[in-house]
Amino acid sequence: MKAAKLVAWLCLLAMTAGLINAFANGDFFIDGGALLENPWGVMSLIDLYVGFSLFSIWIVYREKTTWKIIFWVINMMIFGFLTGSIYVLKALYESKGDWTVALHGIHRGDLDGKT
Repeated sequence: MKAAKLVAWLCLLAMTAGLINAFANGDFFIDGGALLENPWGVMSLIDLYVGFSLFSIWIVYREKTTWKIIFWVINMMIFGFLTGSIYVLKALYESKGDWTVALHGIHRGDLDGKT
């Protein structure tokens, strides 16, 4: 669990540093336009949003209330894996060292081998 927390913290720090750098040194509209003109740039965006969508499935599965689901999924789509890093840290700290709680959240009691 300590290793997972360390990785999640490093990811959060990397995302924060990257976003600060991008906002300080880049131009969202110019750079975004250039990205969309490049086939690999488009592929990177497809890859990114597929990842956001798949990660959001886990959020929907774990969370109990609709407003929390909406909050986390919208933030995931806007802020990407900065939000994902925060969510993983939230799940790990709430679990108090129990991987079943970290991974399954409210569904931890439903684990009876059925798929």
